[in-house]
Amino acid sequence: MTTAADKTADLLAEVLTELAPVAGRVTDDQLHDPTPCTEYDVGQLREHVLGWLAIFAAGFADPGGQAPRASTDGYQVPADPAAEVRAAASTISQAIRAGAASRPLRLGDSGMPGDMALSMILWEYQVHGWDLARATGQPWSPPPAAAEESLAFAPGMLTSDYQGEGKAFAPRVPVPGTAAPLDRLLGLSGRDPGWTAA
Repeated sequence: MTTAADKTADLLAEVLTELAPVAGRVTDDQLHDPTPCTEYDVGQLREHVLGWLAIFAAGFADPGGQAPRASTDGYQVPADPAAEVRAAASTISQAIRAGAASRPLRLGDSGMPGDMALSMILWEYQVHGWDLARATGQPWSPPPAAAEESLAFAPGMLTSDYQGEGKAFAPRVPVPGTAAPLDRLLGLSGRDPGWTAA
């Protein structure tokens, strides 16, 4: 029987399939370029994305749901970033199929329900994947169904405690209701879908 978590994991696998080549094609001369995620340049964003993906994968794979660490401090981007993404994607998919979404995912002493964590990761990796692709001039086309699922999930997380000036998420950017699902998700998450580095 296919569960809701299985479906979310399948969408995440498609998003990470898009992310792998984007992460792998970043060049050394792009590392200090700006990104739509204003707190990070390209190199910092790639490190953030890959480091957390490895942490999430290890946490889901752990029988107790315990991630190996609660920050990316000390993480080094490997020589083959695309392979890192593909390996983490495979680990997450296998863990979810084995029931990992039914137990909490723990980062340090804190945790959240595994299915909620999975939905957050799906949302975050669509947005950060777009950040990295847009900043480096690469295509980004995850499945619209992934954005639709995140559009249903994200508003419940974007409270005034988390979204606004100086908070984890920038203020929402108005996007037409007729826009593509990904563009609406970007606007909801505080991104301008028309962002360019120029």
